[in-house]
Amino acid sequence: MKPTPAHAHPSPAHPEEATASTHACCAGRVDTAGTTVRDPVCGMQVDPQETPHHATHDGTAWHFCSARCRERFVAEPTKYVGAHAAAAAAAPASADGIYTCPMHPQIRQRGPGTCPICGMALEAEMPSLDDDDDPELSDFSRRFFLTLPLSLATFALAMGGGHALLPSAGWRSAIEFALATPVVLWAGWPFLVRCVQSLRSGHPNMWTLIGIGVAAAWSYSVVALFAPDLFPDSFREHGRVGVYFEAAATIVSLTLLGQLLELRARSRTSAAIKALLGLAPKTARRLREDGSEEDVPLADIVVGDRVRVRPGEKVAVDGDVVEGRSAVDESMLTGEPLPVEKAPGAAVIGATLNTSGSLVVRATRIGADSVLSQIVQLVAQAQRSRAPIQRMADRIAVWFVLAVLGVAIATFFAWGLFGPAPSWTWAVLNAVSVLIIACPCALGLATPMSVMVASGRAAQAGVLFRDATAIETLRRIDTLVVDKTGTLTEGRPRLRDVVPAPDWSADDVLRIAASLDRGSEHPLAAALVAEAQARALPLEAAGDFESTAGIGVRGRLGGREVALGNAALLRERGIDAGALAARADALRADGASVMHLVVEGRLAGLLAVADPIKASTPAAIHALREGGVRIVMASGDGVATAAAIARQLRIDEVHGDLRPGDKVALVQELRRQGRRVAMAGDGINDAPALAAADVGIAMGSGTDVAISSAQVTLVGGDLGGIVRARAISRAAVANMRQNLAFAFVYNASGVPLAAGVLYPAFGIVLSPMIAAAAMSLSSVSVVANALRLRHART
Repeated sequence: MKPTPAHAHPSPAHPEEATASTHACCAGRVDTAGTTVRDPVCGMQVDPQETPHHATHDGTAWHFCSARCRERFVAEPTKYVGAHAAAAAAAPASADGIYTCPMHPQIRQRGPGTCPICGMALEAEMPSLDDDDDPELSDFSRRFFLTLPLSLATFALAMGGGHALLPSAGWRSAIEFALATPVVLWAGWPFLVRCVQSLRSGHPNMWTLIGIGVAAAWSYSVVALFAPDLFPDSFREHGRVGVYFEAAATIVSLTLLGQLLELRARSRTSAAIKALLGLAPKTARRLREDGSEEDVPLADIVVGDRVRVRPGEKVAVDGDVVEGRSAVDESMLTGEPLPVEKAPGAAVIGATLNTSGSLVVRATRIGADSVLSQIVQLVAQAQRSRAPIQRMADRIAVWFVLAVLGVAIATFFAWGLFGPAPSWTWAVLNAVSVLIIACPCALGLATPMSVMVASGRAAQAGVLFRDATAIETLRRIDTLVVDKTGTLTEGRPRLRDVVPAPDWSADDVLRIAASLDRGSEHPLAAALVAEAQARALPLEAAGDFESTAGIGVRGRLGGREVALGNAALLRERGIDAGALAARADALRADGASVMHLVVEGRLAGLLAVADPIKASTPAAIHALREGGVRIVMASGDGVATAAAIARQLRIDEVHGDLRPGDKVALVQELRRQGRRVAMAGDGINDAPALAAADVGIAMGSGTDVAISSAQVTLVGGDLGGIVRARAISRAAVANMRQNLAFAFVYNASGVPLAAGVLYPAFGIVLSPMIAAAAMSLSSVSVVANALRLRHART
């Protein structure tokens, strides 16, 4: 297949997006007229006439969306013009270049941008391992840190600093103007743009308040500085009209700071998908028809290819074993810590770990059809479909903005038509006073301050919240779905019991079994060896060691033939377990894995290995149930094992043998029943369900993928952390409501005063200076109240 030439016109993959805004990662755009080609590096649509980034390879012109893509192509052109890369370039555009709003998933477009409804930065639907840092985070960081000194200097000058050096009030005002103007017109430019967009789209939001507040404070001050004669004498203090450049600059800096904190938290939502993508091996060892082998990129593997998987390597593809025997660690998929024996005919999953023998696997599912890709899709879909809780400030802001704008307009016309001379000057001043006193500084700080303090307090208690949504939601959870392995249990098998046959001692049975298993890498073997070493039992070297998949191991110790394995070992050798059979059944029913030790053809004893329950789990389960939380176990282990653990912990609802998709389905079904669901887990197999739940809770001892998929992480891996987290959640939400009430009452109570309701009876008009003081007082109240969360009980 030839690469897409410069004159090719592939049709857009998403017609509904082609008519939307023409965003792309840099210069590329979607064009329904058929004038675009695909960037061979990232797959983005690019207009050859508009992009400045071009390169030629083997006589073919290529066009790129950015300089970085061009640099990658020039460095390794064959990597991007090969058959597979060309096929990808010619194929319809995937979701990789599509950005969506986390609050309004119906908003989709190519390339980054902002949501026309809420003004939130759009996020990539499917992150890539090659993604750069968030461009908006980098942009806001630059704007904040470059202008912060200017804001501080403006504030210090306005508060009295520099009076000795600059006794002239006019010079001080001029310097404030010079300092604040770059902050407002450069650092605050994105906010002003979003304010205009919100007004155009008819969706007033926080950006409407911020933009109007900043513009009003700055514009009023510019007029007061350069045209003071427009103001009546009553607005002059010490012969001059007051200016409020420090208010405009401070609002911009505080808003930028809040955005930086939010963007940093949101940038971690793609970490789970990136971690999953990083699990897949980059190459596979393909077997040719002549029996030779070659390492090829994973993308070159097709269905039917045979792939060799050596000990210690990851399985490259989903497929069936055609040669060899080994134990494969599938914990990334099932959460089960014990490797699964694989023999010819057994199915294996890509990205699982081959622990011992060599395998030859015939590929049956590749690319998007693989289990790992399906898990990636589940996580991405769950993250996009989860409806984030609308922040209280945003809910209030919609009505607050409309009310303030209405009052400001009414004030303007009332004073202009009926006020004293010069009536229209009074109209402008009072309308500006209304906007200044309603400036959303405190309203914008109300939630972020509570979140910042609550997050710090939670960290002290061993709980990490990802964002404000998690803090706000956790208090309302009434159902907790928990994984078993690594969540309720320790995730490390230990020897539970040794049951010797007559004429044998428990230490002898353990010593022989551990000696035989000392050369094995199986976790059950490791549990036996660890216990034998803890008891200081002398271990021997085994000869003629042999492992049989699905049965056990055999060898010779001190001239005696010894075998260790499951019940299939006894059946194969025709050995009757006798009186020990009932004990073995009881141990299995109690959730243990039972091994039989056979010495010289006779049963010497049983060894039971199990994954012990964490010491903190029973108390945590009891506390959660007392708090009205329903506990549901969802495990990848067998039903019998899961039920045994559930009986010990008095958990009523148990689901076993669950795959990642089954756990997601369980969470979704509980949510359809009207329950507010939290999911707690620690494995990669839990990641989709963690993302699908109202709140995902990861054990700090678990995998990076699980932690990245969750909104809450328990650092110590202790379920008791959920009890502490819910207490902090309740305190934080109460604090947010108090802050919003403070902000709203201070601002809203000043609006009628600023509008002049006292003027007819008392001749009192609220000056912008008093309006700014009221705004500052509300901010101080919000900050002081939020700091009380540092002492919240957990």
